[in-house]
Amino acid sequence: EGRVPPEPRSPPHAAPPRPAELAAMYKNEGNAYFGEKDYGRAVRAYSEGLRQRFGDVELRAVLLSNRAAAHCRLGNYRSALADATQARKLKPDHLKAIVRGALCHMELRNYSEAITWCEEGLRIDSKEKKLLEMRCKADKLKRVEERDARKAKAMAKKEQCQKERLLAAIKERNIKLVVEPSSEEEEISGSLAEICLDGFHSDNATGAKVHLDADGNLNWPVLFLYPEHEQTDFIEAFHENSRFIDHLMVMFAELPPWDLERKYLPRNLELYFEDEERAEMYELNPAHTLLQVLQHQRYFVKAGTPTVLAFVKSSPFSKKYFSGKKVHRL
Repeated sequence: EGRVPPEPRSPPHAAPPRPAELAAMYKNEGNAYFGEKDYGRAVRAYSEGLRQRFGDVELRAVLLSNRAAAHCRLGNYRSALADATQARKLKPDHLKAIVRGALCHMELRNYSEAITWCEEGLRIDSKEKKLLEMRCKADKLKRVEERDARKAKAMAKKEQCQKERLLAAIKERNIKLVVEPSSEEEEISGSLAEICLDGFHSDNATGAKVHLDADGNLNWPVLFLYPEHEQTDFIEAFHENSRFIDHLMVMFAELPPWDLERKYLPRNLELYFEDEERAEMYELNPAHTLLQVLQHQRYFVKAGTPTVLAFVKSSPFSKKYFSGKKVHRL
């Protein structure tokens, strides 16, 4: 009887590439993308290579160093630095990784660290041009940074001294400050004012602030409000010993264009300040100085800008405005 012939054997399948071979393939792919300046794909290719489980330390260091270079080109300096650091741990004499790590520190303005990396690289190759140039540049920039830090510290100290002198002068005159904004306005003590002084300033467009002049006198930004016409005047530096009437004489030497009835003459004006806490109005004596007004027991300087309201005496608007309000008159 006839024998059944055996079935032919199928050809053996090719063995899959080993992890190290795959990693090398991804490295080459990443290098090709890098050469084409497609740095995003280069990063992804190197990352795929690093995901492979292989024990070739040299290859892993190269992949990390190459990914650091791609990250650098993308401006991802912190990621690049992390890769360069890992590459250097795996292979301490990997010069390219050191160069790239030093470059990252330069871009991140970590000049001391950049110098350290450069010096480590120069111990491997004392003639490496990039490291020599980078160390020189990092040293110069570090000196500039240190000089600027010293200047800033000295300036901050000077400003703090000026603030302390200013607060002492205000406290000495028994002037009460209120800082805004706050949920609840409250008089601030000397110590609290010292903490909050950065918020204690005028909100006016010029940014004028209270200051001490060379003679130790306070000069304040002062806001005049004219409620009837919704107009304002602003004096950037009202000397504490100047009288209100003197400023009014200058401000209304010529009648403003909005005063169509020509009634805003200094002798016709009454000045007031408002005690918002009690919802009361206080009339000022125009012959008084700014300091005399600021020292009033119910005057509180808000946001660093003393404010006064001006009305025409006995005008219909004035009578209506003060109707129902408690007014302390001279």
